[in-house]
Amino acid sequence: MSEPACLFLSVVIPLKDEEANLKALHERLSAVLGRMGRPYEILYIDDGSEDGSFAILEEIHEADRRVTVVRLRRNFGQSAALQSGFNEAKGDFIVTMDADLQNDPQDIPKVLEVLERTGCDMVSGVRAKRKDRFLTRKLPSKIANWLISKATGVPVRDLGCSLKAYKREILQEILVYGELHRFLPVLCALAGAKIQEVEVRHHPRHAGKSKYGLNRVLKVLVDLLVLLYIQSFATSPLHFFGVAGFVMVLSGLAIDSGLAAYKVLWHADIGNRPLLLFGVLLILGGLQVFLLGIVAELCLRSQLLNSGKRPYAVRNILRAAQDTFG
Repeated sequence: MSEPACLFLSVVIPLKDEEANLKALHERLSAVLGRMGRPYEILYIDDGSEDGSFAILEEIHEADRRVTVVRLRRNFGQSAALQSGFNEAKGDFIVTMDADLQNDPQDIPKVLEVLERTGCDMVSGVRAKRKDRFLTRKLPSKIANWLISKATGVPVRDLGCSLKAYKREILQEILVYGELHRFLPVLCALAGAKIQEVEVRHHPRHAGKSKYGLNRVLKVLVDLLVLLYIQSFATSPLHFFGVAGFVMVLSGLAIDSGLAAYKVLWHADIGNRPLLLFGVLLILGGLQVFLLGIVAELCLRSQLLNSGKRPYAVRNILRAAQDTFG
């Protein structure tokens, strides 16, 4: 992420095929930010639009020099688009929102006020009176939010709300990739962020086509498994693979030892028993899983050494006085 340049706020907006909404969005957004009277920038991230979105963004950029347009080479997905915006943003505070006019720019001062007043690291919007279809959007969202909250221990009620505000430094501690944009509050919590929630307005979509449907439910479940692994074992993969492999080896040894004792004591024929083969497979499989854990541990160690990425996040440091060292 680039160094700040005395900017109070950066608004990051990922989009794809939103030509019908962009001009109205920019007018409303500029009016709200202008009334705040504080320096700001707006970053539109064109994530491989196939309509006339980029041409409209070029017009907006020419008319408003506080606008940055990042055009990705193809559709990389919302996570990559957000990360590219975070990397370009120069503000001390960063707000994200969608380009479909369902988020209301008038709520930006509200989330920023909570962010500054409470001293938290992130404010996550909660869509009040959500204007979406119940069966295809609201019900799956409620189930997913409940499941993710229970599984991760992060009590955020509306992970799907794109209107969020962050302190710049907390976004420097995380990396958004794959489909993890849905779990930004969880990623921030794993980095030690203090999170607040605030109700925001939600409007029905008037133009364009929604990019979400029921097909994302399975993706959310898969991503949740990835997130749970990251939460518990990202910095110690051997703890996961090692325990699993150890349990498999012990189970295989117990099975085959029991069969061996059965043969010795009762002179039984065990060569044609499927259980014997199952025990052998458990031992071999457990050893492979254990070795996989060692490889994952070595890969992690190499990544940390070569990238300089810290496996922890620091909120602040109370340093010893210099005159105590000599």
